[in-house]
Amino acid sequence: MTIVSLNVGQPRRVLHNGREVLTGIFKSPVPGPLMLHRLNLDGDRQADLENHGGKNKAIYAYPSEHYELWRRELPEMELPWSMFGENLTTEGLTEANACIGDQFRIGEALVKVAQPRIPCYKLGIRFGRDDIVKRFFASRRSGIYFSVVEEGLVHLGDSIELVQRDENRISIADVNRAYAESRDNSDLLRRIVSAEILPSGLQRDLQEELALISG
Repeated sequence: MTIVSLNVGQPRRVLHNGREVLTGIFKSPVPGPLMLHRLNLDGDRQADLENHGGKNKAIYAYPSEHYELWRRELPEMELPWSMFGENLTTEGLTEANACIGDQFRIGEALVKVAQPRIPCYKLGIRFGRDDIVKRFFASRRSGIYFSVVEEGLVHLGDSIELVQRDENRISIADVNRAYAESRDNSDLLRRIVSAEILPSGLQRDLQEELALISG
């Protein structure tokens, strides 16, 4: 597992549906190395700290393998690395093999898998099309948010090494499946909620969904 692109960006103001929006989703590849701090990479900043950023969304990784699938689905679009607003474009690390609470060594830094990405309208701003938000969610190709356990330098081409597997073995893919199709995955949803390993906001959302389908 490796880093194939390091991506950062500063918030910018753009027009969306006739109003001005501040967003940090526009990122660009950089050569690095970059220092990974507790809340972000050097040179990167989030615009909406209520819904983005924070310790459980310090850094966002998106699998390079997904790009080929999106390029087939959206052949009319240019899709360079960083298009999904990710800090790390990765190879070999996917939603299926990243479990909540797993710890990975990336360069000098140590990170922990925190949660999947739930897309918002700003992804539509980046793509210039509102339908991408629903398509992204339905695809379950969510990417992975990490918290930072130990700060350190991260280089382009660094390996991503699993150093500790969480005992619950609940993958990002499991959370995506339970979130998107809760009624068909009620046992999985119940297991995820019972484990209490998700950040409070997502934990609360899944608890409410479980209560709803349980009647």
